[in-house]
Parts: sequence; structure tokens; C-alpha cells
Amino acid sequence: MKDIGKRLAAECVGTALLLAISCSTGFAAARLAGGDAALALMLASAVSSVGLAVLILAFGPVSGGLFSPVLTLSQAWRGGLALEEALPYIAAQTAGAFIGAACAHAMFDLNWLVASTQVRTGAAQWLGEFIATFGLLAVFIGCGRSRPVVAPFAVAGYVMAACWFSPSAAFMNPAMTLARVFGSGGIRLADAPAYILAQLAGAAAATALFIWLHSTRRRTAI
Repeated sequence: MKDIGKRLAAECVGTALLLAISCSTGFAAARLAGGDAALALMLASAVSSVGLAVLILAFGPVSGGLFSPVLTLSQAWRGGLALEEALPYIAAQTAGAFIGAACAHAMFDLNWLVASTQVRTGAAQWLGEFIATFGLLAVFIGCGRSRPVVAPFAVAGYVMAACWFSPSAAFMNPAMTLARVFGSGGIRLADAPAYILAQLAGAAAATALFIWLHSTRRRTAI
């Protein structure tokens, strides 16, 4: 097992690259799609998902390639990560998210140090974020347990699907949500707490379900 410093560095850099990719593709797609919102979403979701798969493959052997506090908490709950390491992981992921979002804005000559004005609130959006995060954890846990070789591609494929089926924009990541409180698009600060609560609830529900699904009942000898 790699020492904690190397694993935290991997989570920070990996999350920064994830945010740089996801934000930048959104900016580029909006500019290149000529006002076609569906085409912009297709381009952004496809490129972001490919980037996610590559990042998991690159950093996974070092830190697990989690890049998200909800995945970190799920891993700790299921015993895949020491409890005392969960908080440093989350701190590294959050720092990486802010760095990546800032870099994306700088690359496209956009001001990041402004509050986002994008309204994302209401029961429909909260439900969408809950379901999107629940599904992400289901794919992450299920494929990670049964087919770890294909898990990065399964997770990336699900993320692309979630970008389309969820009205919430499918952040599914508290670190990303906090970082997107600033800059272009993103989410208003006032709307972020409800999003994060929905993400935590979806992750907890999926983790609890899969702990139960994978539990074995001890048979009593007759």
C-alpha cells in the first residue's frame, strides 16, 4: 500500500484534472456547438466521461481513484479505506476540485473568483441528484466488487448517462459542487447545501443496499 502522502497527492491531482476536464469541456462545447444545447451536452458529457475513465486508470493503482467525498465515505464504511484516512482524502479531493475549476476558468480566460448565479433548486433537482448519486455508487460498488477491470469504464459510462437523465446536472460529488459555487455556470452557494445533502443521502442508501446485498447469512447446522 502506498504511503498516505502519495495517495493524498494522487487524489488531489486526479480530482484537479477531473474538474479541469469537466469544466473546460463544458466551456468549449458551449462555444463550438453554435447554440445547440443538445450537441453541447453530448460533447461535454462524452469527453468528460472518457477523461474520468483515463484518470481512474492512471491514479487508481495509487489511491483508488476516488476523486469524490461520497466515494471516499462509502469506501470507509465498507472497510476499503481506513476511517482515519477518510478526512484527509476528502480534504485533498476538495482542494483538488478548487484547483481544477480555477485552472479551467483561467484556460478559457474566464473569471473564477465570482459567485455563481446558476439557480439549481427544487424537489425535482434534489431527487435527480439523489438518484444520480445512488446509481453512481451502485455501479462503483457493484462493478468494483465483481468486475474491477471494467469498473473505470462502467463508472464513466454511467456518469455520461447521468448527465442526460438527471435534471440536476448530475454533479454527484460534494467537492465538485463546492468548487462550482464559483465561476461560470455551476451552482449558487445558497443551493449547494441541499445538493450535497442529496448526494450524501444517495450514496448512503446505495452503500447500505450493497452491504446488505453482499452480506452472507450463516447457516445453522442441523
